[in-house]
Amino acid sequence: MDSQAPDIPLIRDLDPAEFTERYGCDRFVATVLANRYTYILEHLCERLLACAFSPILRDFYDFAATISGPPELNYCTPVVSKTFVAFTGTMTDSVRNTIMEYGPERLEPGDVIIGNDPYRTGTHVNDVLFSRPVFFEGRLSGFVNLKAHQLDMGGSVPGGFSSTKTNVYENGLVMSPRALMKAGKPVRETWTLIGDNVRFGDLLSRDMKTICACLELGEQLLLASLERYGRDAVLGTMNYICDADAECMSEALKRIPDGTYQGESMVDCDGIDDTEEYPVRVTIRKAGGRIEIDLSGTGRQARTCINGTFLDTKTTVGVALKFLLDPDGPFTSGLYRCVDVVIPDGAICSALPPDGAVFAYGESTNAMIGAIFQALENAVGEAAIGGDISSPNLHTGQGRYPDGRLWIAVGVGGGEHGAWGGTRHGDADSYNCFLQANSIDTAIEASEADYPLATLRREYLPDRAGAGYNRGGTGVVKDTLWFNDATHSLITLRYKKATGFGVRGGKDGEIGGVWLWQNETGAKPRQIGLGQDAYKNSEPVAGRIDSETKLATSKGDYVYFGRSPTWPTKPNSIFRYITNAGGGWGNPLEREIERVKRDVRDGYVSIEGARHDYGVVITGDPEWDPENLVVDAQATEALRAEMRAKRS
Repeated sequence: MDSQAPDIPLIRDLDPAEFTERYGCDRFVATVLANRYTYILEHLCERLLACAFSPILRDFYDFAATISGPPELNYCTPVVSKTFVAFTGTMTDSVRNTIMEYGPERLEPGDVIIGNDPYRTGTHVNDVLFSRPVFFEGRLSGFVNLKAHQLDMGGSVPGGFSSTKTNVYENGLVMSPRALMKAGKPVRETWTLIGDNVRFGDLLSRDMKTICACLELGEQLLLASLERYGRDAVLGTMNYICDADAECMSEALKRIPDGTYQGESMVDCDGIDDTEEYPVRVTIRKAGGRIEIDLSGTGRQARTCINGTFLDTKTTVGVALKFLLDPDGPFTSGLYRCVDVVIPDGAICSALPPDGAVFAYGESTNAMIGAIFQALENAVGEAAIGGDISSPNLHTGQGRYPDGRLWIAVGVGGGEHGAWGGTRHGDADSYNCFLQANSIDTAIEASEADYPLATLRREYLPDRAGAGYNRGGTGVVKDTLWFNDATHSLITLRYKKATGFGVRGGKDGEIGGVWLWQNETGAKPRQIGLGQDAYKNSEPVAGRIDSETKLATSKGDYVYFGRSPTWPTKPNSIFRYITNAGGGWGNPLEREIERVKRDVRDGYVSIEGARHDYGVVITGDPEWDPENLVVDAQATEALRAEMRAKRS
């Protein structure tokens, strides 16, 4: 069972006989099986990645897999795939909810049960849960599960990615738990229901058949373990893994001071207008080996589909605590045993139907991670983590080819990858997904082959990263040229204030923005420069923008992306995204001079930025002679002394 009384001895204190009595096998077998479960999911996910048809699965890695225990173990989740964390965190509850509603007594070998209601399974309707029961010697002994993003699930917007939908009826097809496969045979009415309601039905059908085949592979591999080691050992190891995770989280909590901690972040607006902001507030109460995350005071559910559900909130809490307290441990259902989450109904992080529409759930949940990181900065000490890009920042382009075929480009033309925040371990990465994702960036060659676009620029910008002993990731500039008439949906909800907050004396990262160069005249494609003059003919789309220069600046006027529900473009128009930069970790004046010099050489910091942010005086030409930069040691020592005095 997925619970453990506090007076039960710790696993490390069990002698061999006690361990075997508790878990049905010895430590060696439990270790072998724990690694076997990871192998099963890696094998399953690699098969799907190799065989999927949809770009969202094949190129973006937008899926996740888990193994769940049977009902007698309360559907515990001992292992998750190293893929989309936002999926795996919800899947303990979503598998339980789906199977309990369908009826575990109705299951038989060869079934695949599906569901996609966000209020039952988390995330959004395009993310369909597929669950295959595993029977051994006539007894239900677990489940192999996949949650996979489908390119379209119907609704008012092709692909679904929009911030303007105001209720669940616009979102797309919602499927209560039902059989997709029954005893190994397709359930015709379920396949027909899906085909009748979605765009790209042929593509989805091929992907779903592939997913069913991958689940069958997972079942075969789990059955091999059951046959070799027996049901008691396999289920006992599931308990063992979850127990170990619970113990690790409790022990980690004991190492931070008891107390009450508070943090706050914000979603800029929704898809109606920019008159309402949505704060995400956390009050954290920690005592001994337990912690309570209280979201009371968080803003009401948004008027459009940028909300998340309580399942997404639960996942987010687990992700944040793992990053801060136990980053090397597995992510299992056991980690929540010592965690209480207080969630008000009808908030942006726990929306209710029909008006609390859920699709862009990553906006509220990533704001929540930032709020938790800020709240626990002092409590965790050196383990603090700087703020990141903090948003999926999704861009969807769509249109029709000359022959009438519809195309949808999801997540390849915006600011979907950007900076993380600095940590005690080193400088942050500058080109990664938001913290709840582990997706592959679609290769430029693949996106240009699949869609009528060209990636003109994708590069780092200097002097945008939050300075620190370890700096945050820097801003990324990304220019995308769209060859055909197109309509664009943007979800850019974190540009009002810096999301890349610094910790332990580090500085905040710079905020970014979005611009459009509309080609009204039919001119040939062109490259847009990076200088100030390049923005004169642009239309600012989102961010804080200086009204004269049209450059992004924290002191500029806020430009609301949703003033146009969609952005139509003429052929050869260009969108530019500059992502938010990550926050620094630690005092930048303590950063080693050679590391600052190296950053100037590599283009993360300019010569002026080295002087202004780090107190390091460098001469030379980093563009044309980067290996012969020279540090003026005497001037650096004097400047740093002056800056330290001001800082203190």
